[in-house]
Parts: sequence; structure tokens; C-alpha cells
Amino acid sequence: MNKKLVTVLIFSLFVSFFFAEKISITKFTADNGSDFFWDPFTASGCIQKNGHTVVFRADDPIVTIDYSQLALVNPPEEKDGTIYIDASFTDLVKPVFENPVENNYTGLFKIGAILIDAGHGGKDPGAMETYTFSGKKTVVREKDITLSAAKKLYKLLKNNYPDKKILLTRDDDTFLSLAERVEKANSVQLKDNEAVVYVSIHVNAAFDKKAGGFETWYLSPGYRRNVIDTSASSDKELLPILNSMMEEEYTTESILIAKYIIDGLTAQAEGKIASRGIKQEEWFVVRNAKMPSVLVELGFLTNPTEAALLINDDYLQKLTLGIYNGISSFITHFERSRGFTGL
Repeated sequence: MNKKLVTVLIFSLFVSFFFAEKISITKFTADNGSDFFWDPFTASGCIQKNGHTVVFRADDPIVTIDYSQLALVNPPEEKDGTIYIDASFTDLVKPVFENPVENNYTGLFKIGAILIDAGHGGKDPGAMETYTFSGKKTVVREKDITLSAAKKLYKLLKNNYPDKKILLTRDDDTFLSLAERVEKANSVQLKDNEAVVYVSIHVNAAFDKKAGGFETWYLSPGYRRNVIDTSASSDKELLPILNSMMEEEYTTESILIAKYIIDGLTAQAEGKIASRGIKQEEWFVVRNAKMPSVLVELGFLTNPTEAALLINDDYLQKLTLGIYNGISSFITHFERSRGFTGL
């Protein structure tokens, strides 16, 4: 092949990549009636229709079809939060979805259990303040609010997910050490390809009485823990690699859960309690749990306005519904995308 022809081919590829007409992937999926999942933390996407699945990553030319075939396209682009694709992508994907197949989820990843941890309890009241509301002196304790929220969340999940194990670390005013809470999480019995989600509920406190807002926490990627049973393999050189891969997956899933819960709380809080966003920390209660796990701070008990809201049963129900909606969104994402949280 002569140099002139090679130059022409390269130039043609350059033109097709940079000047091909692009459309948003949300328009494409809306037009063809497919479901679209997007993981902003790994810049990865998943499209499903008629039992077929197409997985891709922004700025990557490799597309995976039905978890078994690879194909090349002009890389999807992310711009201002929107994913753009061109004809090379749509021409590949459209035929994939034409012939329906049975969408059989048997043996695929699903959430098998959700463990709800009501922070503090018993001899440990957590944050505590005394207020006078409507002329009545009231002692507001973190342990009471977290238990009430945990029970509300338990009821919502139990009613709507009868196929899953919904568990509480405590269902009364009992003291549990942090190690005992984590041990309960790590001892949950699961079937093959099932995952457990751990949600710990707390209430914040600060010296500044004006400090306020709800927030979610996940484990800092800088912290390293063992999530693989060392007795599971005799290959000691392989274990650190497997452990690192599993830990990264848990971190990604935890971030997604934290985001979904923040979105759920924001929708239900009606602006009365503001969002402080998603944060990362090496909380003991989370860092030793060998599973996706988050810690939710419902608000500041030391803020008089937020304390009054947190002991209001109707408002606490709204916040609990926000947590539930966040967990439900994650379950839908995780199960319908076959455990997809990135490539």
C-alpha cells in the first residue's frame, strides 16, 4: 500500500471522527425505547432493550455487546454532562436490539440483603441536646432519632422488597459496639451472585449552632482493607490483586449509593434541611464492612431548627423516604444492569 493511500485513509478516519454528526445518547435511547444507565464516576454507560445489553465508556472506542462480543466505534464523547454519539455507534447498536431474547436474570447479580444500622443506642445516646419546644422541655437524643428512622426504613424496604433480606443491627434501645455492628454485616448469609448493602444512619452535631444539612459518607479510596477471605485461595500472589479489584468495586458502588441517597433526601427535604453533599472518610463502622456501605447524617441535632424537624415524625418519615428512594434507585441500577458499576 503506497504512502499516499495510507495518508488518505488516515485523513478519512480523522474526518469521520471529528466531523460526523453527533446526537445525545438520551435522545437516541428515548427514540428507540431503550433503557439507559450512566455511571458518572467511571464515565461508563449501559443501554438495554429486548434482553440485550450494550456497555461502553466515554472516550473509548470499544463497545461490549451482551457481555460476550466486542466492537469498535467512534468514541462517545461527554460534554457538559451529556453523552454524544455518532452513526458508527447507532448503526452498531440498533440491529442488536431488533430481535428480542428472554431477559433471564437467574444467576446474575442482585441485591440479596440490606442491613440498616441505627447509630448509637443503649448507654451510648450519641449527640444530645435539651430544647424547649411549645413550652415543653425536650431532650433530643441521636439514638432515638436513628432508631425511629431505621424502623421506618425497614418497614418501607420490607413491604416493597419481599424477596430480599431486610435486617436491622438493632430494633430497640440496645448498645452495640462498632465491631459488633460490622460483624453483623459481614455475617449475613447470601446466595451466589448476591450482594449486601450496608446503610448506617446517624445525626450530626457541631459547636456552631448554625451548622446544618444532611450528608452521606463513603469510605475513602485511600484506605486499604481486606475484603477477600485469605482462605479462599492458595495463590498468595493473586490475593492482593483480587482484593484491590474487589475493594475498588465496593468503593464505586458505595459512591453510587451515597449519590442516590443524597438525591432522594434532597427531593424529600423540601428545602427545610439543605444538602451538604457526598463526603469521604475512614469511618470505623464503614471501613471494616466487606461490602458497599454508606453512612447517612440526617441533619444537625445541635441546630434548633433541624432538631425540631428531626423529632417531628412526619418530617422524619419524609427523610426516611428519601433514603429509601436512594436505595431503591441503586437496586434498580445494579440489578437491571447485571451488577454494572463500571468497566
